[in-house]
Amino acid sequence: MGLVSVNNGALISADQTSQVPDEAGRAWYNACNTTMKCIYRKRVTRVSIIQSLPRWDMTPVFPSLESPEFAKGFAEVVSDIDELATLFDTHRVQEQPVTAFDEALIPAFETLIDRYNQVLRKTHILSTYILCFVRTNSYDNLAQARMSELQRSQVRLSLLNKRFTAWLGGLDMESLIAHSSVAREHAYYLRRAQAEAAHLMSPSEEVLAGELNPSGGSAWARLHGNVTSQLTVEMRQDGQRQELPMSVVRNMAYDANREVRREAYEAEMAGWKRVAIPLAAALNSIKGEVNVLAQHRKWEAPLDIALFVDSIDREILDVMLAAARESFPDFRRYLHAKARALGLSRLAWYDLSAPVDSQGRVWEFNEAADFIVEQFGTYSQRLADFAAHAFREHWIDAEPRPGKRDGAFCTDLRSAGSRVFTNYRPAFSGVSTLAHELGHGYHNLNLRQRTELQRSHPMTLAETASIFCETIIRQAALRKADQREQIAILEASLQGTCQVVVDITSRFLFEQRLSERRLQRELSVDELNEIMLEAQRETYGDGLDQELLHPYMWAVKPHYYSTGRLFYNYPYMFGQLFGLGLYARYQADPEAFKRGYDDLLSSTGMESAATLGARFGIDLRAKEFWHASLDIIRADIERFEALIDTH
Repeated sequence: MGLVSVNNGALISADQTSQVPDEAGRAWYNACNTTMKCIYRKRVTRVSIIQSLPRWDMTPVFPSLESPEFAKGFAEVVSDIDELATLFDTHRVQEQPVTAFDEALIPAFETLIDRYNQVLRKTHILSTYILCFVRTNSYDNLAQARMSELQRSQVRLSLLNKRFTAWLGGLDMESLIAHSSVAREHAYYLRRAQAEAAHLMSPSEEVLAGELNPSGGSAWARLHGNVTSQLTVEMRQDGQRQELPMSVVRNMAYDANREVRREAYEAEMAGWKRVAIPLAAALNSIKGEVNVLAQHRKWEAPLDIALFVDSIDREILDVMLAAARESFPDFRRYLHAKARALGLSRLAWYDLSAPVDSQGRVWEFNEAADFIVEQFGTYSQRLADFAAHAFREHWIDAEPRPGKRDGAFCTDLRSAGSRVFTNYRPAFSGVSTLAHELGHGYHNLNLRQRTELQRSHPMTLAETASIFCETIIRQAALRKADQREQIAILEASLQGTCQVVVDITSRFLFEQRLSERRLQRELSVDELNEIMLEAQRETYGDGLDQELLHPYMWAVKPHYYSTGRLFYNYPYMFGQLFGLGLYARYQADPEAFKRGYDDLLSSTGMESAATLGARFGIDLRAKEFWHASLDIIRADIERFEALIDTH
């Protein structure tokens, strides 16, 4: 069943209950629908009816998962991967790579890389299409089945990638780049492939690792996704005990009523405790697999794999993290100021997302859309037109509902455009998140001219456009706001940057320590909790009540549950601070910045982060750059403190 772009006005439309397997499930849907309406009404105090939130339209790709068009597309991808394997055999892309340059190799290389790009593109579109159904409804058994079926072919493609990488590793690459225009266009990818080839296991070992992954690390990751998206917890609502989805309960952290936040926090802790043993098993298994493969591929540590993938080095990471640590006292000042605004002596974990003004401005979704398009237009008409197109063509899935995962992201369907996933809240934080994800979409727009291998960019650069767009919206909102609304906007922004700088550091410390300790043995739930609490104490310090932290954050975050994307945390900090640094360059010389910005976005898969930064005079190895970006945040903290103390 394909997703529709609009519903009948309810937060959960009636026809969706057929996707839930039993009567108990349908009753739960109805209870959740009622609960979400109550939550929405509490927040939207000046809106008489609940505004329908949009769902994304996937029909430009395929009519539905059950359509003949989808079946044909699926079969074509499977066939294309088989044909690519045959092409590799024909051109002798063997396990033992060639070692000398021969001009006769050029046409074979160009044929191979062209076909490889085509297969990667079609596979990406198909897998993203299916994943969009899984992420918005984990109860969709058909989508889950198709994803599992596709994974078999994706393993084959991954093994072909390893084979191709090993073959490229044996070439005289500089001679090839000098003699082939196609090689020159892909020079960055090719040189990185050579470096990666030095870390491959033997061909038979790579085949075994790839074939075992679907029933190993990937299976544990699926378990985490299914358990967390379907997890319900008991909580009192309107005088009655109800079973609520974890995503709904976590959204209560934004409620103006502290008692609601506290009860939601306690219910959340109880929920994570209930599923902690299987999630700990998943995490231990994934990190164990990662450590074993890192050793066999001759990486010093899993972090080195992440740094290579993220196109930076330890020096850059260490300088950034050092600058972040030096900013912690400033963020604690922000947390203390927020406590004063809420009339508290100290914030608890469940106060981190609390609104400082319970009667603050309500941002209806359509109002947010209009504001984003208008303010994007102050930068460029192209950016505004892109956002307007995304809203008009139903690229956004904004409503929270059972089976839909928490959080927000943007994904690319190539010629069918991007899709934005969010659980919209009618506050400025919801507007900011929407602008952030549309920034990712604009990045995708600028990558459209590139091949698949050229457009594959690191996480460190993936946040470039999103932070830039988010900053445009924040600055515009501040200009139009009175004192009360300025406080709300600054608080929403600082809440986010505190997460990205302070909380991300805690998550990095947790993963680093987990990886090291997992070399010795599996860790218990209690040990995982203590490592997380230790990291939170080090980073938040006296900014939070040390007895009311979040020991189960390791269970919450899906970023830990991946064998292919390690240390999925510090790139967010990098992206935030790099994006702020770019925005400062834009303010200093808008026209010069505009002349190079779109090209920078289109080149994020073709040059290193340090090289791209240098285009705008940014030295990523200099602490001064990171301090300058953090100074922008410090100025917001000072402004927030002053407004709080005079309001």
